[in-house]
Amino acid sequence: MSAPATEVPARPAHRDPNVLRWLGAYTASMIGDSVYFMALAWAAARTGSASGTGLVLAAGSLPRALLMLGGGVLADRLGPRRVVIGSDAARALLVLSLAAVLVLTAPTVGVLVAVALLFGAVDALFLPAVGALPPRISGPDQLARIQGLRALAARGSSIIGAPLGGVAVATGGPALAFAAAGVLFALSLPLLLRLRIRPLPEPTETSGEAPAAEKAPNAWHDLVDGLRYIRRHPLLGPLMLVIALSELGFVGPLNLGLILLSEQRGWGAAGMGWIVAGFAGGAAGSALVLAVRGRVPRAGTVMCLMALVGATGIAALAQVPSVALAAAIAAFVGLTAGLAGALCGALVQTAADPAYLGRVTSVSTFFTYAIAPLSYPVTGAAVALWGTGPVFAVSAAVCAAGGVMGLAVTTLRRAELPR
Repeated sequence: MSAPATEVPARPAHRDPNVLRWLGAYTASMIGDSVYFMALAWAAARTGSASGTGLVLAAGSLPRALLMLGGGVLADRLGPRRVVIGSDAARALLVLSLAAVLVLTAPTVGVLVAVALLFGAVDALFLPAVGALPPRISGPDQLARIQGLRALAARGSSIIGAPLGGVAVATGGPALAFAAAGVLFALSLPLLLRLRIRPLPEPTETSGEAPAAEKAPNAWHDLVDGLRYIRRHPLLGPLMLVIALSELGFVGPLNLGLILLSEQRGWGAAGMGWIVAGFAGGAAGSALVLAVRGRVPRAGTVMCLMALVGATGIAALAQVPSVALAAAIAAFVGLTAGLAGALCGALVQTAADPAYLGRVTSVSTFFTYAIAPLSYPVTGAAVALWGTGPVFAVSAAVCAAGGVMGLAVTTLRRAELPR
């Protein structure tokens, strides 16, 4: 199942075949994700039930929230490569089976909810594991560049996946779109099987890893040990708080808030599309800069400052009078937030002991994919009561609080990426 553990040649990430195999597999999976969600939305809509459609689209978030931390434990116990391979194989099988079912019969809410629940459970295993792979396939000095490449792949996958899913649905209905998603998940498997994995370094007295004789006896103790490791770590503990505040302040206004803002201003779906495109362009620009440079001096300080500066853009979005200006500000927010997020990911991966990286990644991913979406109903209710301006301002203040807290913590402010 696993390839022999060998040392990876010291070369730039964008020229390293091992990294490029991982990047190709990740890109195929991300495009498959976009196509899957497009197909799921259309299949749910064809059931004819508005409440059922909402239930289908929300179903996957529950297992993702409940199992995300367990996914990190599994990645550390089995190795992230095995978990990613198993997850993509399971997603391919699940989605291709649904495509076959839909060829024979019309979709029902019950079937779609069951698939969404299973897919969300597999996602909870996939996300921490795929985030824990980069330190096992390249050197520490390349992790910032890999984060830039990963962000570029994520942006490109969204641009390619949504239209691809739409064409598949228009051509052959949700069944064809699900089949396309399943094939994309399957395409990642040969690349993942060829990855060369670096061996874990020997535990040291300062690494934070428990000695072999004191290894946790079961998964629950592994989870508790991982959370205790993060809490005691001088850099990772504050970094997780910065991630939590940034995501809580960022996700609501930039997802649900933009929809409500576009409706209030009469910009419509086209206007919102331009704003989202501006944000995506800015984020892609920051990812490209990091992928090319490979390292940013004073990474901790830059990350916190970008969070602070980006917060001003979030507050300004609700005040601008035109789509063009809103799109320009969204590009600015995407640039600053994208750079802050990529630096944050690189700092997590360089600071965490590799033996704990799956659990550390699962905690940071938990805030992004499980906790932050809980702000949607709060954002919607607050906009209904007070309007978009005050809500965007409060969200910006929450993001800024993350940056201020990071600058106030000496270890985070002085954090550097390896040369």
